Amino acid sequence: MVKKRILFLILSGVFLLISGCAFQSELKKPEQPGKTTWSERGLASWYGSGFYGRKTASGELYDGKKMTAAHRTLPFNSQVKVTRRDTGQSITVRINDRGPRVKGVVIDLSRAAAEKLGVAGIVNVEINLLK
Repeated sequence: MVKKRILFLILSGVFLLISGCAFQSELKKPEQPGKTTWSERGLASWYGSGFYGRKTASGELYDGKKMTAAHRTLPFNSQVKVTRRDTGQSITVRINDRGPRVKGVVIDLSRAAAEKLGVAGIVNVEINLLK
């Protein structure tokens, strides 16, 4: 099961690279003086049952029923809005882990977050830091 998921992620990444898709991380110009807006674009995936009950990088136990996610650099407990670029559907998650470890994937969602966003494998998203 895990090998199939990894293979799917790798093949999807290769397809996107071949098709010329580019992903970026950027600090956008403030809409209001004194406010910084951070956003990042890329792929979102999810991590599931193999991680239940294991410690996350923040020290809390992974619970796939919570609206949480893993990001490489954002501070723990950051709230981020994750928006599907194809449908505009969005959710808010809390960062409590580090990852993902797959190139091109910018965020790993908990199972609950992935289901709410309609992510079955990987999907193109934009992430906006809320707080």
